[in-house]
Amino acid sequence: MTITIDPEASIGQLVAARPGRSRVFESLQIDYCCGGKLPLTEACAKRGLEPQDVIGLLEKSDSEANQDGSDGIDPGAMSLTALADHIEQVHHAYVRAELPRLDQMTDRVFRVHGEHEPRLAEIRRAFIALRDELTSHMFKEEQILFPAIRQLELEGSHSLGQCGSISNPIQQMEHEHENAGGALEILRRESDDFQPPEWACNTYRAMLDGLYEFEQDLHTHIHKENNVLFPRALELEQSNSATV
Repeated sequence: MTITIDPEASIGQLVAARPGRSRVFESLQIDYCCGGKLPLTEACAKRGLEPQDVIGLLEKSDSEANQDGSDGIDPGAMSLTALADHIEQVHHAYVRAELPRLDQMTDRVFRVHGEHEPRLAEIRRAFIALRDELTSHMFKEEQILFPAIRQLELEGSHSLGQCGSISNPIQQMEHEHENAGGALEILRRESDDFQPPEWACNTYRAMLDGLYEFEQDLHTHIHKENNVLFPRALELEQSNSATV
């Protein structure tokens, strides 16, 4: 059955409904994580794209996913607890494994080739900002926000104390996601979309490949939080408050 795609639906809603659509938005460089609240029409306008052309690509992606029976992990089908666990076990674990490797490579490439390519200094600065942001961010999610979401689902309430509503830490996490998204934009811009120059050594090429893969995972990671986990947690909190 063909699902009609509403051009006024938000990017985040479209990906939440069919995760495989994220590949289309990635290919068009449309931000579906931090920019997930934008309607499709507005996101297309920012990129100079025709909404109907993008809808055609999304419909093609949907059709192919139906044929092969795979559309990736569906975070919308998970419980809040299972989704929080998944984010920690998959995405947080990936970030913790990759950050030290990319930290070493961005530093080494900058020191060796910085004179020849001044933009490597910007890449290094943006990576350090991203590294520090994510390290603090994941700690707060794992120690404060995610336990509160699990408690909310299990017991119907949470014990955030002075934080009050769960919306307060969620707003902070979304703000930090925007900061991370800004760092990713700098990394992509200053590396010519992660394309190495002809003279690049193997470490340089490996660094750009690693940053590209890191960007792809972080987009998926943030999407699962901003467009699925957080809205559902807020909805549950509001629903529980209304019945008290």
